[in-house]
Amino acid sequence: MPTDIEIARNAKKRPIHELAEALEIDAANLIPYGHDKAKIAAAHLAAIKSKPNGKLILVTAVNPTPAGEGKTTTSIGLTDAMNRIGERTLLCLREPSLGPCFGMKGGATGGGQAQVVPMEDINLHFTGDFHAITSAHNLLAAMIDNHVHWGGESGIDPTRISWRRVMDMNDRNLRNVVTGLGGSPNGTPMETGFDITVASEIMAILCLAKDAHDLQDRLERMVIGYRRGRVAVTAKEMNAVGAMMALLKDAMLPNLVQTLEGNPALIHGGPFANIAHGCSSVIATQAALKMADFVITEAGFGADLGAEKFFNIKCRQAGLAPSAAVLVATVRALKMHGGVSKEDAGMVSYDSLERGLANLGRHIENVKQFNVPVVVAINRFTSDTSGEIAAIEAYCAEQNVPVSICTHWAEGGHGAEELARTVTRLANDTPAGFEPLYPSEMSLFEKIETVARRIYRASHVEAAPRVRNQLERWEKAGFGHFPVCMAKTPYSFSSDAKLIGAPEDHVLHLRDVRLSAGAGFVVGICGDIVTMPGLPRQPAAEGMHLNSSGQIEGLS
Repeated sequence: MPTDIEIARNAKKRPIHELAEALEIDAANLIPYGHDKAKIAAAHLAAIKSKPNGKLILVTAVNPTPAGEGKTTTSIGLTDAMNRIGERTLLCLREPSLGPCFGMKGGATGGGQAQVVPMEDINLHFTGDFHAITSAHNLLAAMIDNHVHWGGESGIDPTRISWRRVMDMNDRNLRNVVTGLGGSPNGTPMETGFDITVASEIMAILCLAKDAHDLQDRLERMVIGYRRGRVAVTAKEMNAVGAMMALLKDAMLPNLVQTLEGNPALIHGGPFANIAHGCSSVIATQAALKMADFVITEAGFGADLGAEKFFNIKCRQAGLAPSAAVLVATVRALKMHGGVSKEDAGMVSYDSLERGLANLGRHIENVKQFNVPVVVAINRFTSDTSGEIAAIEAYCAEQNVPVSICTHWAEGGHGAEELARTVTRLANDTPAGFEPLYPSEMSLFEKIETVARRIYRASHVEAAPRVRNQLERWEKAGFGHFPVCMAKTPYSFSSDAKLIGAPEDHVLHLRDVRLSAGAGFVVGICGDIVTMPGLPRQPAAEGMHLNSSGQIEGLS
């Protein structure tokens, strides 16, 4: 059986200009990066703003497991299927981060016959967006340090600088560092650290900004530290935003590629959902809605993280109203939520499947809280038995939600046509009723409690007085209307990764909070979640090399 990378290499790709023509993008507004990928110029994005919107479909999933769920693969397969049944459909995905590619998770371009291509380019450097974001973030860090070195007029307290550095790689040794050692010529000694680029506030801003003007305004509002007396200092005061905009000039433009079946896809931005808001860019989503009748997009990890933030942050800020949601699950993942090991997940176990269905049910209930119709998509594996599939179908019938069995990994769009018809029916026949989980006027801690109780089913939130006091100070400073962005383990509804299934009445441990004033949300850091991941014992990078033909091997 050919590997994903072999399938991707053998794809017969349409020339990028042909894809653009199908979307009515003229040559002057296409910025090619070779023959199979391009950026869409700002002039085209401005020209289509007055067009009516298509319908927005979110693809989300149960809590992830080592068995895999295939959320991105399902998003791609559904897009191909929608086009196969005659619905003009565009796909919007996030760009993969190098950290997971070289770590444990692998790439994020789908799998089997449901992939976006060029797979190698998208998973690695692509069009340089992440490099630009990394450079803009670290430029600001350098200018902050330089400002302190030369005794700048802002009066920033060097012990209260909150702006860290970033790199798009997993490196636990950089989580906490001291800079400026070696005497005064080398700067001022300061404690700081690194986050992964996908946790950068600039990444979040680029993905939430509506256009270049909004991007610049948001960058200027970023709080990078405090004067004595806890008075905020912004990026604008560092005189760095103009240069940062120069670095981000092309990165803010969405990237056009295609699926294996030659359907267009916009891939842009890539904030993680466990430590950021987990959605592709607003710019790409809004452009897609103008160019297609249906737009398929995904949000990272399980619905307790990605979907919740998509609804409460992205949709709230961008004025979006999704028409339907697809909840992806696999038999193997549900059995793991029922307590079996990855090694035994391929074996028939109705008891563990029944226990694991509670995780699926919890996500169904949560999506319904936003008044969005939902369909369950079972990403079928060859090891799944008809009895196991029947058990899931019966459970979904009890939950009063439709369910579709999908084989897009093996059959491409043909294997998701039933799902495509169900999604089309839900989106067209269900009256619009989307609403966020909480009002903007609610206090920051109350918003955190609302997510904890209604989405995670926690009994209460445990937070130190300093955390509560910080939230109150931000409210007094005018940030109380912000939504909250919860940073927690993706593997559980709780802040404990080992608490699988559908736990209730647990305690959510809120360890810290961070202000993302430019992005427009407050981050709540829960449990032992970190914003700079580490590599596993055997990282995927160990298995990568160039073959004798100069092609990459080991990339998945």
